[in-house]
Amino acid sequence: MPFSPSYVPTHSLQAMNDDASTKSGFRVSAMLRTVVVILGGPLLLLGAAIASIAAAGRAIFGRRPPSPWALAGAAASVLYILVVRPWHLGWGSERGDMERELPGDELLPNAGTRILHAITIEASAEDVWPWVAQIGQDRGGFYTYEWLENLAGLEIRNADQIHTEWQDRDLGETVHLHPDGGLEVTMFEPGRALGLENWGNIVLEPIGDHRTRLMVRGRIPAGTHSLVYAALMELPHFIMERGMLLGIKRRAEDAASRTPPANQPDRSRQAPTRSAPVQRRDSPVRSRYHTD
Repeated sequence: MPFSPSYVPTHSLQAMNDDASTKSGFRVSAMLRTVVVILGGPLLLLGAAIASIAAAGRAIFGRRPPSPWALAGAAASVLYILVVRPWHLGWGSERGDMERELPGDELLPNAGTRILHAITIEASAEDVWPWVAQIGQDRGGFYTYEWLENLAGLEIRNADQIHTEWQDRDLGETVHLHPDGGLEVTMFEPGRALGLENWGNIVLEPIGDHRTRLMVRGRIPAGTHSLVYAALMELPHFIMERGMLLGIKRRAEDAASRTPPANQPDRSRQAPTRSAPVQRRDSPVRSRYHTD
């Protein structure tokens, strides 16, 4: 019998339903795996901090000495809030960086938790930008801890080369964090800045001809958002974003060190590592508040 769209045998319908159920089950399982890997550690630390502070408080109000573990846990919690947290929220930043204006600031919330992670790279902005432009789960990855990302089921493979086909983004396009979704592009200024909704802005600041300051600025809205972020997402975010900046630094500096001076072309390699043309700084700026 020739196949007709209007005719689907009963056993085929059952197979289709079973396949849909299986895919749905895999999707839920993958989501749970991601949540456990990302939030498992912070939840354990939060639980330990609350338990130790509560135990120390009960002991003090009961007029008895707190146990050593309760004192240690409470002291560690205070140390994190007063010392470690301010350090990692501004990791790599220099004096005045938090207050300075950067491209895309108008796209971020005006109040709340402020984050600025930065690193200095011994390579020109032209050498650094292509690595930034091609970030994404379905492109060059995030140059960070691939084993940890894939433990969470993100299916990421970090690139070690520039791909010319991954050098452009459109406003509203999704930069995938995992196979089923990601973050929208809010700004794309070639050679200068990439903005992602609910993450922040990745900005390049040239320092002369052969050094670049790479910064990631984000802000979390005040209120419940900041509390939830501080309790559950701050540490994973810092660990992975720091890894990304270090990964970009290593790749850009390696590529720059292998690129011969303009007056001494290297003819021994058919395809240099930095193979992607970088758009000029005067290319059109694309953002939600500025389009051409």
